[in-house]
Formats: sequence, C-alpha cells, structure tokens
Amino acid sequence: METRHAGAPAGLLLAAGEGRRLGTPKALVEIGGVRLTDRGVRMLHEAGCTPIVVVTGAARVDVAGAVVVYNPGWRTGMGSSLRAGLSALAPDCPAVVIALVDQPNVSAEAVLRLRAAYDAGARVAVATYEGRPRNPVLIAREHFAEVAEYAEGDVGAREFLRARPDIVVSVPCDDVADPRDIDTPEDLRRFDIDPA
Repeated sequence: METRHAGAPAGLLLAAGEGRRLGTPKALVEIGGVRLTDRGVRMLHEAGCTPIVVVTGAARVDVAGAVVVYNPGWRTGMGSSLRAGLSALAPDCPAVVIALVDQPNVSAEAVLRLRAAYDAGARVAVATYEGRPRNPVLIAREHFAEVAEYAEGDVGAREFLRARPDIVVSVPCDDVADPRDIDTPEDLRRFDIDPA
C-alpha cells in the first residue's frame, strides 16, 4: 500500500451529551480526580493528535490543551456534535481521530495503531474489538463532507462506515484498549468512578 501520510491528524473528542441515564453530563464525571474530558484530551495528545477539539453541549467546560467548541444543537444527538467538530477543523487538517468522552479505557496505543494504518495509506481506519468496529475512528479529510452528511440524530460516523466498507481498514485493538462506555450509575461503579 502506498504511503500517503500528510501530517498528524487532529483529535476530536465528542463530549456534549447530558448523560440522561447517568444523571450528570459525562464531560464532568471524574476518575481519580480527573474529568473524563481531560482524560480524553490527554489520550489524544499522547497519541500525537494536533490540534485537539472538544465539542461540548450540556455542560460547558474549559479544557487545557484543547480548542473547545460549543454545539448549540447538542440535544439533537451525537450527529450534530460530530458536524460541529468537523467544521471547526482547519482547511489544511489532513485527517481526524474521533473519540468519545464516555470511553475512559480507550488508549493512546489504539489511536497510534489507527495512525499507523493512516501512515500506510488508509483513508478511514476503525478500531475493532472482537472483530466489531467501535471507537476511536480515523477519517481522512476527503471524507469529512460525506461523514457529516451521514451524521444525523444520535448517529456519528457509524452509518458512513457501514455505507463505505470498501474504504474502511479494520484495526484490531483488543489487547490495548477497552471500548466499554459509561451510560448508567452501574457503569460508573464498574469503572470505580465517583460521579460527583
């Protein structure tokens, strides 16, 4: 495969939801005194993503080391947050790694594996666990507009990935990351997280 690397990808952390089932916006939840938002930004930074954009909504938060973009349409679902984040990226941004704030055990190593696939020529790379696509996802700039078209309601990049299997490179990450997310107080207890 031809190498077509054109610089480091940006990082995009989606953190706009209200956490209805959780009872508090996920962006504010802490693990060991560190907000999930800061944890996600640190993970993307450690993987060399630059710049890093955080999309907020239900809770407006300042985040060191990131550009914060407020999504006024956050109530409509993840799709509007993904569109807001993509539109905030500079025109010369070659690619973006999309991560979700509520997956605290997704690692920088998983992102580095996506970047390695990108460096080898992949234009869309998705982390897989037990063979199933999850997050994070890397998407090259030429697909941003198409991704945005598919991003509606509570759907992010998933429908785009399903519609374009011919360009998606699967990157196994079972041994370096855990894609489980935090949706409920039970999930918080599983992760030993204090929601306060």
